[in-house]
Amino acid sequence: MSQAPSRRRVLKLAAGTAAVTPLVYTATPAQAAPTGPAAVEALAPATSAEPPTPSTWAVRPFALGQVTLGDGVFRRKRDLMLDYARSYPADRILAVFRANAGLDTRGARPPGGWETSDGNLRGHFGGHFLTLIAQAYADTREAALKTKLDYLVTVLGECQRALAEHGSPKPSHPGFLAAYPETQFILLESYTTYPTIWAPYYTCHKIMRGLLDAHTLAGNAQALTIASAMGDWVHSRLGRLPKTQLERMWSIYIAGEYGGMNEVLADLYALTGKQEHLAAARCFDNTALLDACAEDTDILNGRHANQHIPQFTGYLRLFDHTGEEEYAAAARNFWGMVVDPRMYSLGGTGQGEMFRASGAVAATLDANNAETCATYNMLKLSRQLFFHEPDTAYMDYYERGLTNHILASRRDAPSTTSPEVTYFVGMGPGVVREYDNTGTCCGGTGMENHTKYQDSVYFRSADGDALYVNLYLASTLRWPERGLVIEQASTYPAEGVRTLTFREGGGRLDLKLRVPSWATGGFTVTVNGVRQRVEAVPGSYLTLSRDWRRGDRVRISAPYRLRMERALDDPAVQSLFYGPVLLVAQSGETTFRSFSFYRDFTLRGDLADAIEPGGRPLHFTTHGLTLAPFHIADDTRYHAYFRRSEPVVVFGATDSGVPNRARGDGLTFLDVLWAQAPFATSGRFVAAVRVLAGTWSSEGLFTPAERDRVVAAATRADLRR
Repeated sequence: MSQAPSRRRVLKLAAGTAAVTPLVYTATPAQAAPTGPAAVEALAPATSAEPPTPSTWAVRPFALGQVTLGDGVFRRKRDLMLDYARSYPADRILAVFRANAGLDTRGARPPGGWETSDGNLRGHFGGHFLTLIAQAYADTREAALKTKLDYLVTVLGECQRALAEHGSPKPSHPGFLAAYPETQFILLESYTTYPTIWAPYYTCHKIMRGLLDAHTLAGNAQALTIASAMGDWVHSRLGRLPKTQLERMWSIYIAGEYGGMNEVLADLYALTGKQEHLAAARCFDNTALLDACAEDTDILNGRHANQHIPQFTGYLRLFDHTGEEEYAAAARNFWGMVVDPRMYSLGGTGQGEMFRASGAVAATLDANNAETCATYNMLKLSRQLFFHEPDTAYMDYYERGLTNHILASRRDAPSTTSPEVTYFVGMGPGVVREYDNTGTCCGGTGMENHTKYQDSVYFRSADGDALYVNLYLASTLRWPERGLVIEQASTYPAEGVRTLTFREGGGRLDLKLRVPSWATGGFTVTVNGVRQRVEAVPGSYLTLSRDWRRGDRVRISAPYRLRMERALDDPAVQSLFYGPVLLVAQSGETTFRSFSFYRDFTLRGDLADAIEPGGRPLHFTTHGLTLAPFHIADDTRYHAYFRRSEPVVVFGATDSGVPNRARGDGLTFLDVLWAQAPFATSGRFVAAVRVLAGTWSSEGLFTPAERDRVVAAATRADLRR
């Protein structure tokens, strides 16, 4: 697949026109744009119109408004985005829609970036903005946010009606709504390529998703009416096209990008019951890739990452409605092709927006890794997969991506004019994060990211008898069906004890506590001060089954440990973590820093012997550099990866003089030795060295003389401190 210039650098594209037919649609009169301080509605949970939960889900989420964030870095980042949501003028978002519909723009300028008066992606940012306001309202219940959301929806209804009645040209169907004429959609059907057209169905998806969120999160009935009409229009365009034509359209780079159209149409079908909406969702089957992934055949190399990730969330939703296993298998297998094989340490994927070869991590590190949109969509996919199969691997990945990419993607500075979020997040040496992204794809998903942190902290089993605690974020869960209010006290992502307190209610309940895969330093649980005799296996859920009472307290301790993660294609290229937290070395040098740790190891084999604590929580020093948690989002240049240099077999101050050779998988003698730590005694350490040195000798990696020198050095070494 050829690679066109990055969309990030293309800010203005020509818009076209097309010939069309009429519509009858009624919209309610526009309200005045909201002004003044935001009042909070005196209501309990947010009014919502959630679609029915699929019977295929073993686990179900709580509504966004049922979980509130407590104090901490997540709430502080959320509050920065809430200020933007409250302040950014609705009329600027609506300007491109009004202009396209021939309505008065009220003197408002479009937001900019890709969201310009002549940009071929205009309208997408407005869809994200709808979701932002809907999520913000569901979370805070601020009346001014609801007023703003209703105003946005009302005006979009007016635009849909005006296009149908007076559009020049008129659309082919009365449900059409966009910020540009229908031309882009028509041109796509004749296989027009980017940048002549620019992902028309991607834009359509953002608008429809924003409208469905306005309906499901904030109870706006008109939003569903508008979205349903849009679904009818999509079916009218695509339902008549042969499958071969559709498949060719979806294979086109960028122009054929459709975001999550299959997902949003499946969700629309769940709300309307209209078979046309389900049929329209199936029009977006990208068959060649769908079939390959269902067969677990990896053909991702060279494909645009974010063009394809959301397709698989859509396939899961189609599985929910059709029961066709191919959809679910493709989604599961695709996830496994990305997480680990194509994942950087922060949880992001892609180089310059593209998937690279499986395992190509060290070979692809530069300033343009990890498009933030892609992680947004991988988290959505992980969440949906978990609903079907509650495997902790999905939540381990979710925690990684949320903490080390999404949390890190919002600049730690206020702005009411820009979302101040990242596009690419470089993983190469000496790079810096760039923020803003008004009007871009990552600016749009970035607005959403920071107003839904709480959406996966807790889940419940389908029968309501179990509560999954997935993330250890300070938060409060309200579960009215069970009469429960549970508060979690936590300093996450900082280290510390997490406490779950039953503030209201009780009864029989299985409390499923996630034991993170990084929790190798222990995971202990007490209930009302009594330690529980339960097995805690990293990468699993620990279950506490009992009759809970008001006031019961569950305390969870999972000490953080310093650990390394190696790049799959070059084990000497590594990242450092402290528990779940990615640590980056602050340095502007543009070549890899070289770190050596093994000479400082004691019998316990812990990186803490080689890396010093810094003066602040989660900060350390090594090799004269500060290691800082990556979620601190500033303009400091950093190294997320370093090159490990352990050239000689050395035990403390005792140097054997023997090269620290690597075996075929790239792991060196010292790597394999210290993976066996801790060693209870010096004798056991020497015994392990003797066995491993013998193995290295038998495989031709040490000469007999070198083997003996290594064993002699281990015998002389004193590593007991």
